[in-house]
Amino acid sequence: MALLITAVAPIIALMTYIYLNKKMELEPLSLIIRVFIVGCLLVFPIMFIQYGIEQEQHLTGTVWKPFLSAGFLEEFFKWFFFLFIVFKHENFDHHYDGIIYGVSLSLGFATVENIIYIFSNGIEIAFLRAVFPVSSHALFGLIMGYYMGKAKFRTDRKKWCIAFALVIPALLHGSYGYMVSLPAWLYSLLPFMVILWVVGFQLIRLANTHHLQGK
Repeated sequence: MALLITAVAPIIALMTYIYLNKKMELEPLSLIIRVFIVGCLLVFPIMFIQYGIEQEQHLTGTVWKPFLSAGFLEEFFKWFFFLFIVFKHENFDHHYDGIIYGVSLSLGFATVENIIYIFSNGIEIAFLRAVFPVSSHALFGLIMGYYMGKAKFRTDRKKWCIAFALVIPALLHGSYGYMVSLPAWLYSLLPFMVILWVVGFQLIRLANTHHLQGK
């Protein structure tokens, strides 16, 4: 039980922060939970595909592995189901809602992944998991949701915004995976995460103001 609570606690904290930062009416919890569950379920087909890639030794030893096997594959599944489940939903009626649902989808994925890692490797890695993989998933989802929100409420360049919602998180996720594989990973990953958080706070502010300003 202690392991489970440790694995889930940072997810709850991050989701609560994102949810309560909306400056307009709050979103229905039923849809947020539904999107979160979809994110949880996405872990299994993605792990199956990644296992197949590993077994076939595709991309072994190449710099592109974290970008394609993790970055593009994981973010593509999230992006696809965001479009399929959330994008045209009637409750997606403010720009900031994209951030809420993007983070919910990503944190669903991060929850199952975090539980698996902590139960396999022990509670000692819980803090590092919360600071790096869990928060990075949330921030990738935040960026995806921000651009989905722009696509939903802009009158022009909708397709560009939808494309950015996939490409930017995938590139960032791949960059994260590449940095983790480096011998001195901490020195590159710390400034990367700081920049991600700064960008995330800025996007939260912009998404909250876009609807009020009619942008």
